Amino acid sequence: MGRAAVAIELSLLERQELLSLARAQKTGQAMARRARIVLAAASGSDNKAICLEVGVDANTVGKWRRRFAAHRLDGLLDEPRPGTPRKIGDDEIADTIRRTLETRPPGATHWSLRSMAKTVGYAPSTIHRIWRAFGLQPHRTETFKLSNDPLFVEKVRDIVGLYLSPPERALVLCVDEKSQIQALDRSQPLLPMRPGQVERRTHDYTRHGTTSLFAALDIASGAVIGRCYPKHRSSEFRKFLDQIEANVPDDLDVHLVMDNYATHKTKPIRDWLAKRPHWHVHFTPTSASWINQVERFFALITDKQIRRGVHQSTKQLETDIRTFIDAHNADPKPFRWTKSADDILAAIQRFCTRNNQISRTSESGHSHVRRFKLQA
Repeated sequence: MGRAAVAIELSLLERQELLSLARAQKTGQAMARRARIVLAAASGSDNKAICLEVGVDANTVGKWRRRFAAHRLDGLLDEPRPGTPRKIGDDEIADTIRRTLETRPPGATHWSLRSMAKTVGYAPSTIHRIWRAFGLQPHRTETFKLSNDPLFVEKVRDIVGLYLSPPERALVLCVDEKSQIQALDRSQPLLPMRPGQVERRTHDYTRHGTTSLFAALDIASGAVIGRCYPKHRSSEFRKFLDQIEANVPDDLDVHLVMDNYATHKTKPIRDWLAKRPHWHVHFTPTSASWINQVERFFALITDKQIRRGVHQSTKQLETDIRTFIDAHNADPKPFRWTKSADDILAAIQRFCTRNNQISRTSESGHSHVRRFKLQA
């Protein structure tokens, strides 16, 4: 009989740290794999099952299982390698991380490799290794916005419930408008793609007017009802509702998912809906357009038709939009919604908690250096 596998029991902090290492995109693959091995072991899986789950051999599973049991989180680190000792100690690395996170270079909004290297006196390649080890990318930035809708939770549960479990004998339509689509013509002809050369176009353009696309996405089939109008007022939205009604069966309930745009709430629209009790409106939370699936269709048509299109008139632009919608409807495929309302709300809660902790730590003057030390 072989040796019995070492039992693993995790504290709450250890589990959180291991989950973070296993999920983080910037964690090294080796460290993420070790974290997954330990998490699987703690869940009661035997070494054979862990091998299949993680994709490593039994010796590797046994090694990291024993190392963690003996040394806990520090046991997941690589052992010191032979060779020249490190010239930069942990304190110097921590100071570099603190400078990166808590300070700015004179006259700039963020650090670069060279500006940080000049400040701390290291080579740019050393700064690069430190930043890569701790997942720091000062040159990158992303956008976010949290909804402040007081009914955010209720609206998320309502709409996600429609996506994951739509009512029987009902049609769920995600409705919105993509406004002010510009008909742009490049100032010079495009240079087509050829072997070794991507397509090229001029940076400047001539505007030939705008149009607005109103669209309704059927979440069950992926088919789209779409129509272009020169403006996006309440009167145009009313006409689009008439078009939707003409394209849906009379014996089905209709559930509309749409945002809080003012044109969706005018008196003519409310009166129109009041005369049709089998039509039900579900408003998305404010600043939460990501929950409306038609936005994904808008991203698709923007990427495949509008962004790189050349149009000398709005009529030409609208023709290309209709052609795209017709081609899409010839073989529609629904978008697959995978997140439950609980998953979404839990993710937002983690985001808020993490950022509150970071804010408090920054205010108290402490650095955010991770406990794992940079290895030589």
